[in-house]
Amino acid sequence: MKIVILGAGQVGTTAATQLASEPNNDITLVDTNAALLRELQEKLDIRTVTGLASHPSVLAAAGVDDADMLLAVTHSDEVNMVACQLAWKLFHTPVKIARLRAPEYKENASIFEEGYFHIDVIISPETLIQEHIARLVAYPGSLQVLDFAGGRVRLVGVRAVAGGPMVGHPIRDIREHMPNVDTRVAAIFRRGQAIMPAGDTVIQHEDEVFFIAAREHIRAVMAELGRMESPYRRIMIAGGGNIGRGLAKALESRANIKVIEHNPANAKRLAEELHDAIVLRGDATDEDLLREENVEDMDLFLSVTNDDENNILSAMLAKRLGARKAMAIINRTVYVDLIESSAIDVVISPQLITVSALLAHLRRGDVTAAHSLRRGAAEAMEIIAVGDRLTSRVVGRRLAELKLPEGVSIGALVRDGDEVIIAHGDTVIESDDHVILFLTDKRKVRAVEQLFQVGFNFFG
Repeated sequence: MKIVILGAGQVGTTAATQLASEPNNDITLVDTNAALLRELQEKLDIRTVTGLASHPSVLAAAGVDDADMLLAVTHSDEVNMVACQLAWKLFHTPVKIARLRAPEYKENASIFEEGYFHIDVIISPETLIQEHIARLVAYPGSLQVLDFAGGRVRLVGVRAVAGGPMVGHPIRDIREHMPNVDTRVAAIFRRGQAIMPAGDTVIQHEDEVFFIAAREHIRAVMAELGRMESPYRRIMIAGGGNIGRGLAKALESRANIKVIEHNPANAKRLAEELHDAIVLRGDATDEDLLREENVEDMDLFLSVTNDDENNILSAMLAKRLGARKAMAIINRTVYVDLIESSAIDVVISPQLITVSALLAHLRRGDVTAAHSLRRGAAEAMEIIAVGDRLTSRVVGRRLAELKLPEGVSIGALVRDGDEVIIAHGDTVIESDDHVILFLTDKRKVRAVEQLFQVGFNFFG
């Protein structure tokens, strides 16, 4: 697939890195920073073009005229919009995806629906991050919560804790522990290494366990892997920008919310918009302020400013002062690596969340959802099985018959829109089933796509 990426920021670089590592992808990266592009070209197998992404000559030099997809993720919403419009008008690019951050565009979405700007997919990072954090808040103790099939099935990552009923026991025992709940452990990461689970695999303390289950069974499974945590009733949010404001609005009716905002004008506006939340004007790294506001009583401290260092320091300080859990947004990958095992419980990576939203559009075939995991090393996919036993290598076959690539497991099927079937060896895949897979190595994506392709005899 030929993909032109506009913008070599965190999202553009992450997307280029992931896509360039996959076979048969031809990636061109456009940015105004020539030095940065030279550095990336030395590391990645990509083409680069220096220039302003909204200029027709730059788009032409990048090869937009025969590209399969344009991915506009510069720091400017307006540049992204103009680039997509030009790509449609001048070059007839089939798929145009733009990142738009300003809330004003989201609030006036009709301008895109009515054809003023020809953008096929709009990605709103702030909305994606808010939804991601909201799912973590809904399941205290989770490391990651991913939706499939419209939320009917969820893939959840948790850290196994000594004392959990299943910790120290083989996976096959989970049926005895929960005879009325069907679930499947999709993968285990132990000391950073992936383990493909089998029935005799013993779950150990500190294992990062990814399991899949119907939405209504998630809490029951989490309780088997660790101590059941109480809901987050008292939440302190550091940062009153777009993300912090959105979270406060979404959560203030369900929890006691305090928001710390450094900018006086922003704090005043936020106080006027919120109904039940308390807005504090101050610095989230101020120990005296945190103590005065009883941070030790907080169930959750969320640091969501646009400054990585501020987020790291405030979250670590809040945890040291007694907050039960601390989460922080961190953009720079090098920081994520450094603090992954620190006092911060959950690190939230905006660029990986955004790239995950793009993956379903970048994948071939009938992929309806895809999520990047483990900082891009692993992936979860939802793909529709089509064809019949004669034209498909998966339809009409038991899961035990499938020749899955190494490191790939099928976790669940969703049939007829609402029937959730947890995968077992004797489960038979039917046409139009939504199949949810976990890949411990995302380099196997292409092999999975090929497995689900139908033969030439299939005419839909």
